[in-house]
Amino acid sequence: MKNLFKDMEAIFVVAAVLLTAASYATADVPAYKAAPVVQSAKSAAPMQVVTITGKRLTAAEKAALI
Repeated sequence: MKNLFKDMEAIFVVAAVLLTAASYATADVPAYKAAPVVQSAKSAAPMQVVTITGKRLTAAEKAALI
């Protein structure tokens, strides 16, 4: 009787794995994920540019920070 329950558990696990794989394999791709959305450069906002100005540290200054 114990072997019967072990076999039923194995059958259940195999069936669950096969059903999960089949559901992913046969699923439709939603329309909003199927085609990439391409924006034209005219409708996009202008890119913001950040300029950072400052002097570079010398080797002695870098060593003093450590």
